[in-house]
Amino acid sequence: MLRKFLTTFSGPGRAHGLTDAASRRRAWWHYQMIDHGFLRYRWTNFDEVAPGVFRSNHPHESRLRAYRDRGIKAVLNLRGENDAPAYLLEKEACAALDLDLISVKFAARGAPIRDKLLELFDAFDTIQRPFLMHCKSGADRAGLVSVLYLLDQGTPLAEARQHLSMKYLHLKWTKTGIQDAFLDVYAARLEQGPISIRDWVRDEYDPDAVRALFASRRTLSV
Repeated sequence: MLRKFLTTFSGPGRAHGLTDAASRRRAWWHYQMIDHGFLRYRWTNFDEVAPGVFRSNHPHESRLRAYRDRGIKAVLNLRGENDAPAYLLEKEACAALDLDLISVKFAARGAPIRDKLLELFDAFDTIQRPFLMHCKSGADRAGLVSVLYLLDQGTPLAEARQHLSMKYLHLKWTKTGIQDAFLDVYAARLEQGPISIRDWVRDEYDPDAVRALFASRRTLSV
């Protein structure tokens, strides 16, 4: 019965808005049960990345309100714009709370796309501060983007990459370990000489090298 109730917000037939009370109820239940929103009331994975910059898992409306009351002015959503209930409810909540919402779509289990990385750096330049960045669980995409933010601010790689760790439930031996491979490819480039993360991404970054390194590690672990 629950699955049938949620059909409108699942798969190709999913609705494209919160159009009435029925669609809103379906969206809320989809967010709680399918997107696992019920797990994120007490567990937030919230932490400070740098002054005025915070990370967490996907926040619900009451958390967004609490963050707004603490001074946060903007939200950087790393799950991208889509017609899923989690995004629609967040978009509505941010509008009601006067929070700027910026979305840049990242994948947790794939090598970062250059254009998305450059879009992210542009977001760093323009987003209001203080701001909160989030993905779904706050473990992988939020971790990598926290590292990228710190690198962009001049933080050494060894220090910055602590934000991509087991502390936030990032499991490098799973498919999300491709993010560690991305940072390791950058680390290998730094051994040849200094280059900023922005310049490396713009001029030299090769996602195939990241995939190859990650694939070699997965092969060795089998």
